[in-house]
Amino acid sequence: MEFSNKVLELAAEAEVALKDTFAEIDRVSFNNTKKVMNAFAEHRVSDGMFGSTSGYGYDDKGRDVLDEIWADVFGCEAALVRHSIVSGTHALTIGLFGILRPGDIMLSVAGKPYDTLEEVIGIVGEAGNGSLKDFGVEYKQIELREDGTFDFDAVGHELKVNAQKIKMVFIQRSKGYLNRRTLTVDEIGEMARFVKSLAPDTFVVVDNCYGEFVEEKEPTAVGADLCIGSLIKNPGGGMAETGGYFAGTKKAVELVSYRLTSPGTGAEVGATIGQNKNMYKGLFYAPHTTAQALKTGYLAAYMFEKMGYNAAPKWNEKRSDIIQSVITGDPEILCAFCRGIQAGSPVDAFVTPEPWDMPGYTDKVIMAAGAFTQGSSIELSADGPIRPPYTVYFQGGLTYESGKIGIMSAAQTVMELEK
Repeated sequence: MEFSNKVLELAAEAEVALKDTFAEIDRVSFNNTKKVMNAFAEHRVSDGMFGSTSGYGYDDKGRDVLDEIWADVFGCEAALVRHSIVSGTHALTIGLFGILRPGDIMLSVAGKPYDTLEEVIGIVGEAGNGSLKDFGVEYKQIELREDGTFDFDAVGHELKVNAQKIKMVFIQRSKGYLNRRTLTVDEIGEMARFVKSLAPDTFVVVDNCYGEFVEEKEPTAVGADLCIGSLIKNPGGGMAETGGYFAGTKKAVELVSYRLTSPGTGAEVGATIGQNKNMYKGLFYAPHTTAQALKTGYLAAYMFEKMGYNAAPKWNEKRSDIIQSVITGDPEILCAFCRGIQAGSPVDAFVTPEPWDMPGYTDKVIMAAGAFTQGSSIELSADGPIRPPYTVYFQGGLTYESGKIGIMSAAQTVMELEK
């Protein structure tokens, strides 16, 4: 793969400017790795835990110990980690249906959730498809303030008016397909404490996708009742081939486990079918792999800002997830960016991505992902809905070196289109 002198010089300039930022990322990665390794040592991880079970999966020590390790790493009471969860949306659906009941209110306090949750909640879609709305769960939404912070006054009003019905306050940590900043763990903790001060029995649930191990603590360590995420994003470290997790209070995780399997059996069953080792290795790699993805995102922000595009977060802003967005302002530029990422990927580099009607989305979406694991967001990928202002969202990079190649490829493809 050959790059123009302009692209090579821009990447070199970026790395000089980002030297201190990269050092801080390495510091956080070291501390998070130490936390993971301490948990492995405390729970006496051994080769015997990597074995496989079938059928009901009773007495699967590797599965049960992994749950305990996950809870320690996330600073909470309990966790549930399973390969049988097919995506982040699936994990979130299990979590929502596990806690909410007919007549309850789900209050989203960070604006609209990610697009794929709209049908799950019942915001869009046909009646009778099995959404929360079909089961009598009411949904309410409070927007963030213009500066991207929580509107505590509006949240407080809703909690006072509907204290007995608001069963869940839902927080999406990452921006999703919205042009807003990602929420920090401290901000989420402040909201969790505020909610509990007014409605102690309300569950504070966090969509933690893309945020794991970016900071030195997770939302469950600062008051959230439940964090939910996917193993083919940050916490799988590029090793887990599928799966999802729940971490939080014993009560919240128990309710979720009953939805995952059945009331009464919960987390006691579930064959691991040879996936334990991948999930253990994924958690071990996760802090380091997340750091590689962060460095890739910072590099991209610097390069595309210098090319004249609006990047969010900006190259010199602190971030709380691995998602980087660039407002292209043009559907052709958006598609060119994705083509460049695809061409700079280790798998399917010869493929040309095109926009299509992807299930779960209301607009055509273009997706670029040359990944070893299909759909893995911790591997370098880029996507975006074909709608103004034609923002591309990208994340991942198993290694900084490969992520750098992908970003340089995207930059060169865009530059060639601009000529």
